[in-house]
Amino acid sequence: MVVDLLARLGCRVPVLTAPMAGGPTVPALVLAASEAGSAGFLAGGYKTPDALAAEIAAVHGQTGGYGVNLFAPSPVPVDPAAYAAYRELLLPLAERYGVELPSVPVEDDDHWQGKVDVLVGAAPPVVSFTFGLPDEGSAERLRAAGCLLVQTVTSPEEARLAADAGLDALAVQSAGAGGHSGTFTPERPPPRVPLPDLVRAVRTAVGLPVVAAGGIATGADVRAALEAGAEAVAVGTLLLLADEAGTNPAHRAGLAGGDRGPQLTTTAFSGRPAGGVMNAFLAAYDGKAPLGYPAVHHLTSPIRRAAAAAGNPEHVNLWAGTGHRHVRSQPVAETLRALV
Repeated sequence: MVVDLLARLGCRVPVLTAPMAGGPTVPALVLAASEAGSAGFLAGGYKTPDALAAEIAAVHGQTGGYGVNLFAPSPVPVDPAAYAAYRELLLPLAERYGVELPSVPVEDDDHWQGKVDVLVGAAPPVVSFTFGLPDEGSAERLRAAGCLLVQTVTSPEEARLAADAGLDALAVQSAGAGGHSGTFTPERPPPRVPLPDLVRAVRTAVGLPVVAAGGIATGADVRAALEAGAEAVAVGTLLLLADEAGTNPAHRAGLAGGDRGPQLTTTAFSGRPAGGVMNAFLAAYDGKAPLGYPAVHHLTSPIRRAAAAAGNPEHVNLWAGTGHRHVRSQPVAETLRALV
């Protein structure tokens, strides 16, 4: 199975590029990773089925292998009164940008079934899931199409659930990761366990192949994860400023404009735990948002989109992992070579 996972992805090196939803991961990044002997995962989160299909078409047959990541439906109900109170706090900022905020919580499943249909037809070599396990029917369809299935987990307990559900491999994500935590229990964010220790704990719990992710910033981090039992690592934050990344200019400016302090976990942007660095939005609203995904995500989206369009890093989600101080503006291949 270990050989299958890396061979399916066409990897010559044990360093993969992680899926980064919301813009950073684009086909050009995945293709650049493949050319460097690595492999990348397209980020299906927040995209329509048609948009995802177009990205798959742009890489399919052009790489040794690639993966696609989906957000599995795992809604976190929001308290209506808490939602209304948070919306009230955000109204002055919304007025500043001239945007409307949804008065009623928006719930959706991120086009789950439509995207599964796209993947069954395209049959990418690997499909991974974040936020929760795929339903049994969807998993069976994808497996029948020839896809190897990988589950994002943040604890040995989640790893056991994935193994019991028949998943083929694990993406073991530490709290040092940038962006959303893949935890199955967002009301209890994962503790900050060093990635090698988390990998060892998962490997003790289950026998599935492991890709380690979260806080990978140096070659020493890669070696530590592999020595702990991972077959490969996945990097995301290190590629946010890559020439081939689709990271929006506001996010780039926020990471390149000076040290913003340590990474923190926040629910302020989306109602789910996520790793990022400080800006004016978090200074004002961190700790004030209710749990509630995707409702809070849709609530803050108009502000974030407007801030991104204005090039203002102070009101966008500056997702980043603990290795954000190592980010450099350079081609993907140079970052990967430095790690390997």
